[in-house]
Amino acid sequence: MLERERGALTALDRKVQESLETGTPLSAEPEIERDDKRTLGERAADAVARFGGSWIFILGFFVVLMVWMTVYVTHVMAGPFDPYPFILLNLVLSCIAALQAPIIMMSQRRQEAKDRQLSECDYKVNLKAKLEIRHLHEKIDIHLNRQWERLAAIQRLQIEIFEEAVRPAPPG
Repeated sequence: MLERERGALTALDRKVQESLETGTPLSAEPEIERDDKRTLGERAADAVARFGGSWIFILGFFVVLMVWMTVYVTHVMAGPFDPYPFILLNLVLSCIAALQAPIIMMSQRRQEAKDRQLSECDYKVNLKAKLEIRHLHEKIDIHLNRQWERLAAIQRLQIEIFEEAVRPAPPG
């Protein structure tokens, strides 16, 4: 069916075809990466991305910035080493952004690969379900055709019986 519709089969289509022939489920495929197989760096990148995108981080960072600027504007410390244009604060913010951005991108790239695998699995499951539904439709159509044939045969018999019953008796 797939070859008639699409022409050449893709690798995903072949996996679905094998699954249909063997009767194995597609939803529980071992190739989808599990969280416990992540490396230390991947777990750290996920934790940094999770924390860096949270309200706790944003509010905490805002508080640190306000305290920093208040301390150095009001001269609470004797001999402030970061006066008003806050050059040191800008350097710290730039360093944090320079480190945080690639770490978050690593985490997103991993999540994208995981999402792609899940999407492929969903595609295969949906395609298999579609083919199985088509197969069931064909079976139902065959069954209906047989019923129509039986009904037609029964109707022919009834017509013959009716014709014999209505036929006049021979004289005699």
